[in-house]
Amino acid sequence: MKHISILVPKGAVALSCIEGPYILFNKVNEFSVTMGKKPLFQVQLVGLSNDMQVYDRLFRVSQEVTTKEVSKTDLIIIPAVNGNMTEVIETNKGFFSWITTQHQKGAEVASLCVGAFLLASTGLLKGKKCSTHWSAVENFKQLFPDVDLVSEKIITDENGIYSSGGANSFWNLLLYLLEKYTNRELAVLFSKYYEIEIDRFSQSPFIMFTGQSGHNDVPVKKAQEFIEKNVADKISVEGLASKFAIGMRNFERRFKKATNNTPVEYIQRVKIEAAKKSLEASRKNVTEVMYDVGYSDTKAFRTVFKKITGMSPIDYRNKYNKQSISF
Repeated sequence: MKHISILVPKGAVALSCIEGPYILFNKVNEFSVTMGKKPLFQVQLVGLSNDMQVYDRLFRVSQEVTTKEVSKTDLIIIPAVNGNMTEVIETNKGFFSWITTQHQKGAEVASLCVGAFLLASTGLLKGKKCSTHWSAVENFKQLFPDVDLVSEKIITDENGIYSSGGANSFWNLLLYLLEKYTNRELAVLFSKYYEIEIDRFSQSPFIMFTGQSGHNDVPVKKAQEFIEKNVADKISVEGLASKFAIGMRNFERRFKKATNNTPVEYIQRVKIEAAKKSLEASRKNVTEVMYDVGYSDTKAFRTVFKKITGMSPIDYRNKYNKQSISF
């Protein structure tokens, strides 16, 4: 029987990230018993103290045991935490040595959504791939530059250290773990039971690109503003460097440092974000939208669109445009 420890952090937490894994693994036990078999998991809520945690002023969660009482576990689940991440990390630093000690003993560790901030704070993610909610990408990169953030991924698996993408995508990681600990048949059964699309590995279609303005490089900010205000125009890196009187190589270096995107990547992402919004809300066809965001080459537009969103423009429109949805 595998022992699963679901952390009950201090501060603000996404309750679904505690409730979800608790319900799933206990429900697996129920199914196992009804089939005449033994329970597969021992699931416990683990806190730093015996104090009840209150979330969103209304919801109270009581941990069953403290970290001092758990000498050995097989899987540690870190739920999504909310608030100022520097403060959240400081408040929950008592978990870190216990997590690393358990990992050294053989425990696997999984972070759900922005629980990745706590996982990264243990040092276990250094040089490893990790995902988190797309809205937290810039903050994460600033705090943990030594982690290989792959924000387009829904699941990462680094030899027993796991992470999930944003929000409800933690269910995909739970199914992934369930299959690993049991079998494919049971994972499929629960994907149907909870109506979760199994084998979903990319959160690219959900990412909303808002640019990266949390820096102090004024010419780069002006270049960003120019790109965002002139989506329909053909914009070249050479033209931007010249416009803001910066040498080409220096401009590219400063732009990358400030935004974590090359100028070409930034131009593409701004244009595709504009295209996405048009495909979601307007009656325009894909060709019209393509011209509106400054593309004239259909193949190039489709290639860039799919690279960024993981979907073709037509598939994206069919999925997200209200006019394309029938009941």
